[in-house]
Amino acid sequence: MPHGDDRDANISQLLARLEHHGIEVDDSQRRRSEYSYDASNYRVRPAAVAFPGNIEDVRTVLRVCSALEVPTTTRGGGTSMAGNAIGDGLVIDLSRHMTSVGTLEAGQRTVWADAGVVLGELRTQIETITSGVLTFAPDPSSLSRATIGGSIGNDACGNHSVAYGRMTHHVQELELVTADGAYLRAGRDFLHAVYHNDIHSIARARELFEGPKSLAAANLSPLRVELQTIPRQVSGYHVGHLLPEHGFNVASALAGSEGTCAVVVRAKVKLVPKPRATALLCLGYLDTIDSARDVMTILSAKPSAIEGLDVSIVDIMRHRRGPASVESLPDGNAFLMVEFSDDTLHQAAASCEDLVEKLRAEGRVVDYSVVTEPLARAAMWRVREDGAGLSSRRIDGIQTWPGWEDSAVAPERLADYLADLLPLVKKYGYAAFMYGHFGAGCVHMRLDYDLRSEAGRRNFTDFTREAAQLVVAHGGSLSGEHGDGRARSELLSVMYSKEMIGIFKTFKELWDPAGILNPGVIVDPVPFTASLALEGVAKAGPTHSELTTSPTAAVVPSSDRELLPVVSPFVGNTHACIGVGRCRSTTGGFMCPSYRATKDEKDSTRGRARVLQELTRVQGSSKDGWKSAEVREALDLCLSCKACSADCPTGVDIAEAKSELVDEYYRGRIRPFTHYSIGWLPRWLPWLTRVAALANWGTSFRPFRTVGEWLGISARRRLPAFAANGRIRNRVREARFEDNADILLFIDSFTRAFRPEVIPAAARVLRDSGSSVGCTPDACCGLTWISTGQRDGARRRLARLISSLDDGTDRDIVVLEPSCAAAIRDEGPKMVGGPAAARVAARVRSFSVAVDEAIKRGWKPTAPAPETAVLQTHCHEHAVFGSGAQKRVLEAWGVPRVVESSSCCGVAGNFGFEAEHFDMSMNVAEHSVIPALAKGEADALVLTDGFSCAMQVSQVDAGRSSAHLAVALDPKPTESK
Repeated sequence: MPHGDDRDANISQLLARLEHHGIEVDDSQRRRSEYSYDASNYRVRPAAVAFPGNIEDVRTVLRVCSALEVPTTTRGGGTSMAGNAIGDGLVIDLSRHMTSVGTLEAGQRTVWADAGVVLGELRTQIETITSGVLTFAPDPSSLSRATIGGSIGNDACGNHSVAYGRMTHHVQELELVTADGAYLRAGRDFLHAVYHNDIHSIARARELFEGPKSLAAANLSPLRVELQTIPRQVSGYHVGHLLPEHGFNVASALAGSEGTCAVVVRAKVKLVPKPRATALLCLGYLDTIDSARDVMTILSAKPSAIEGLDVSIVDIMRHRRGPASVESLPDGNAFLMVEFSDDTLHQAAASCEDLVEKLRAEGRVVDYSVVTEPLARAAMWRVREDGAGLSSRRIDGIQTWPGWEDSAVAPERLADYLADLLPLVKKYGYAAFMYGHFGAGCVHMRLDYDLRSEAGRRNFTDFTREAAQLVVAHGGSLSGEHGDGRARSELLSVMYSKEMIGIFKTFKELWDPAGILNPGVIVDPVPFTASLALEGVAKAGPTHSELTTSPTAAVVPSSDRELLPVVSPFVGNTHACIGVGRCRSTTGGFMCPSYRATKDEKDSTRGRARVLQELTRVQGSSKDGWKSAEVREALDLCLSCKACSADCPTGVDIAEAKSELVDEYYRGRIRPFTHYSIGWLPRWLPWLTRVAALANWGTSFRPFRTVGEWLGISARRRLPAFAANGRIRNRVREARFEDNADILLFIDSFTRAFRPEVIPAAARVLRDSGSSVGCTPDACCGLTWISTGQRDGARRRLARLISSLDDGTDRDIVVLEPSCAAAIRDEGPKMVGGPAAARVAARVRSFSVAVDEAIKRGWKPTAPAPETAVLQTHCHEHAVFGSGAQKRVLEAWGVPRVVESSSCCGVAGNFGFEAEHFDMSMNVAEHSVIPALAKGEADALVLTDGFSCAMQVSQVDAGRSSAHLAVALDPKPTESK
């Protein structure tokens, strides 16, 4: 690519030409920050990012880039751990628009899918269409956000590769675009133009069929000797598929080429029968090497999965998700998860037991468990899947990194390889967090490299070179499924002969003679030490900017999950983002509601974190971040739902980042009207409830609503009715609170002013569960001040609350509004600190958690259960207490059918009431509460413990009522009539 002024001129021409063709392209500073990273150790800032809408757009983009000598990097979910989804030219994101799935060809068990289709979404669609008969097999840990194109580029696999192999084995045909814009279709023994009248593509197809065929014919011996020697030999090009005995399969040869030869735009993939029944066997061992020595015996039993993990992964899972998350594991310091599929559950379970008998003879298994119940099986798999993601941070908060995370050997050599690799790790003083696809000989490992200091980078360099020599000495591969990228391409010369390196180079030049496709990867590699993201970046400080210096000001665990400390100079723990992209998932967890609504990287937790990381990189801290237009745009649609603080494997908390940046910016400045109205609402509520009739008239008076719209409060948002003071007093009196009670009920401002009927209902439920019920002194948690970035006001209110609630007892404090419960539990220790805040936080329960605990003690609700319940868990409750309590309560109550909303409802405090955010609030609802309401019957119980959630339900369907769990469980509801 040209340099200096010529480069700038070419980029300017590129942007102008693409815009002329109507192709979406963005060279803003914010967009370039978002795409400077993937999930690897590297940072390369692109010149611009393009979002083609169709294949013709891709052809145009590549033709223009070729003419202007602008390098291109194709990107799907951006989850590459090897640095193969970043580049300094034009990044082409296919995940935004190219997401169509073709018609299922049932007879052939194949389907065409665009390159931007997410693997998990394709699987769900196939299983829905075929009523669970067929599925799409590859299941890497990034299944929920990795795309078809990216997975083909890396030749990804997943947990079940011992049964289903790599993506190579599922690709039947590919449609691809070459660097000069030719549009071709490739498969077994063919390569031709897609359109019969496309002269240029016809000519290129002829060249690219004959050239590789001649290359293979001239190099039969090295191709047969050096390639495809082990199940997970992913490093380098897969040119062994060009051999005659493999049918000259051009599509398979291009799998694993990491976007360096052509851009895959569509793929015809194979589908497989979905297993009818599965059983999971978990085996415990004294150490990981012992577990690896049993792999060959296990393989002989023909399981569908053999996954390994060591105790470090389990320890992190226990620390972050609580002891209950790993309680199903057997004893041991290393584990193998072995899955069997069969026609019946009995047969699958019998295979587990038969294998155990064989392994007992080997004498290495110390304990085991067989799990057949689907939910229990899923929970055990989560230890492997979530634990691997959580291992990006050690228990003490120190980050771990990829780099040597994907080596592979033949399964029969795995134990010996690990016996040599682990001492090498120890030699360099690293702590290893290891897991992997042991049945295929693939080892995933994260290490706590120091990539900031020069000495640390020297160690990283030396270790990586030694590790490469070691895996090759064991007949293995540098990469088993993640690809070579920037992390390992330079080391291919350690693994392959000079002759094979030359073959790779020739193959690349046939496809991309100008070298514009993902340059620096596989062929003519950049050094693996170049462009390391942490080089020159300030080290994260040891303390939270708002945490007291007292050693007792520790963050209190939330439902047995310890929150990682937020450290300066980065706000919201954003330095911890490593790009795994779970925030781009459209199912599972609550993160990230704004991304689910827009499908734009800027609205993902990762995109926001990357923008804030770049801010700190440029100026050394996040100070004055809200002055940056890029930061404001990145954070504008953040709902402050806090889901990322729990769902992000690294604990990034964008809500906290936004609150801190807004707080800093508006110090000494006039704030938006909503900060004084909604942000100070708990201050106004005592006055408004005194004149409730007048206040309710005012909120329904159209001219007032018009003025409110102008001031920032949406005129389209239904507003709640204020309860009169007399009604509130009657409800409190009806609760019959006692002195010196077992449990204290905390009545928050919103429940008191808008839903006072919840107060006596909650008291009756708790009393029915066997506890006497008292009431805490009136206080405010400061939540609305936090969400509007008024942190001094929030801190003062939290401090007063903690002082009033710290009464010297350990009685549970049950908070009716889940967001207030979350604020006291989470924000109190962080913003106020000290032993009192820790004591109060430890006592706080949301109402659903309190009822769940009562049920575990043996109580059962006495109110009649409905046939169906629609459950909208408040996002703050999900973030701090988890989202399982309400569902467990409903199951124990005997509700036959529970429909769960999949994410935040879209209001999230002040966000949904703001005029500028009303549309986004409703778009978020389209992906959560609206489909949940549609699935539930008209007479279903709609549970909304959160006031915001109740307001969104009334907005979606004014005729549909919703209820707090306390009202639903009330044993004597007539008292509240």
